[in-house]
Amino acid sequence: MNTNSNTYTVVYSTILVMVVAAVLAFAASSLKSRQDDNVKAETISKIITAAGLYEDGCDAKTVYSQNLVEAFLVDAAGEPVGKLAEGEVKVTSDLKAENDNIKAGKSVKLPVYKFNVNNEVITVLPCYGAGLWGPIWGYVALKPDMNTIAGVVFDHKGETPGLGAKIATEPWFREQFAGKQIAKNGEVVAVSIIKGGAPKGDINAVDAISGATITSQALDATLKIWLGQYKEYIAKCAQPAGEDCCEDECECETSENQED
Repeated sequence: MNTNSNTYTVVYSTILVMVVAAVLAFAASSLKSRQDDNVKAETISKIITAAGLYEDGCDAKTVYSQNLVEAFLVDAAGEPVGKLAEGEVKVTSDLKAENDNIKAGKSVKLPVYKFNVNNEVITVLPCYGAGLWGPIWGYVALKPDMNTIAGVVFDHKGETPGLGAKIATEPWFREQFAGKQIAKNGEVVAVSIIKGGAPKGDINAVDAISGATITSQALDATLKIWLGQYKEYIAKCAQPAGEDCCEDECECETSENQED
């Protein structure tokens, strides 16, 4: 074949593209399980960070399994609709799917994670929404009263560095959520993120990030939408300090009978 002909160039290019595509497909397939493990590990790290269990250098999966009380799914009516297997967590792609269901008005299966933290049961709930340039998500940890925030953690895919990205990188932003409350007059209102600063003493509001108005508003909406989806579950589990809500009422009764 004439190597200077157009036919040769087309055939050569076609074969080269097919070979490269095959190599890339093989590499992607071979690395998928490792990529999935990395995504799961990152998700677990964020969940236990919100719960206040993460320490530098710790094995996140071990900390998660050692302190987990239970993990399960609830619907918008606050009813359990399934358990999560040991070590199973819902990653961002799962949260996106549920967020799509929320927007479409479809039924949802939302994850709930409960941990024993310093002899208190801390409940961690996720949230997911749209930021300025891409998705934003996070985890809100609630104390046993299911109203007071124990901790939060947020992340994003493409918010502006030095501005919207601060929802993930600035400790001061996350820390101001601790001790805030998600309910007002018995109704779940989440925590408002206020441009220009939250009113002094407002237990349902925090300061927005200066220069990141759209991201702050997006996170505000995300928290309200997702905690709103959990409001029935939260209402059922709101207990006086020292008590806790079990996923399975029978398990609660069994535990109480054993204590008696």
